Amino acid sequence: MPIPPALVKLLRGHIDRYGVGENGRLFRSMAGGPVQETAYCAAWRRARERVLTPEQLASPLARRPYDLRHAAASLWLNAGVPATEVARRLGHSVTVLLKVYANCVDGQDQAANDRIASALGGAHGTLEPGPADPSIAPGPAGKSRDGEPMRTVADDVTAGQEGSHSGRVRRS
Repeated sequence: MPIPPALVKLLRGHIDRYGVGENGRLFRSMAGGPVQETAYCAAWRRARERVLTPEQLASPLARRPYDLRHAAASLWLNAGVPATEVARRLGHSVTVLLKVYANCVDGQDQAANDRIASALGGAHGTLEPGPADPSIAPGPAGKSRDGEPMRTVADDVTAGQEGSHSGRVRRS
């Protein structure tokens, strides 16, 4: 599983300071074995008390360590990581990921509009029409300039081009 360099640095620092236990275990009890659930829950409760406001502490925010998984998924999606990659890292299908997390994506309207405009060739969300090109002027209704019937994307699909999803219209 690929992880960001910042996380690699944190994990290496932890290993340098504490080493690893049997079987490469990163987190273990003082005796070197697995951390017992009661100790884990007590440490989690103390950590929440230290870092959360009283209002946050009273809420379900990070109530369980497992909630960090949800926080990570929401963070990644809001950071613009593709849903397919987030799903792969969580071990979900994209369908399950979007069913659970689609409403967690927030404040992405401007970023989405900028990406769409960029893909369409515009800059900073604005698209300007280009100069008129007489060589591409249409002919009579339904005909090209040379009088041939005009082809549409639907014509290409019905002609067996349904495997091509490049978004480009084929020119004849």
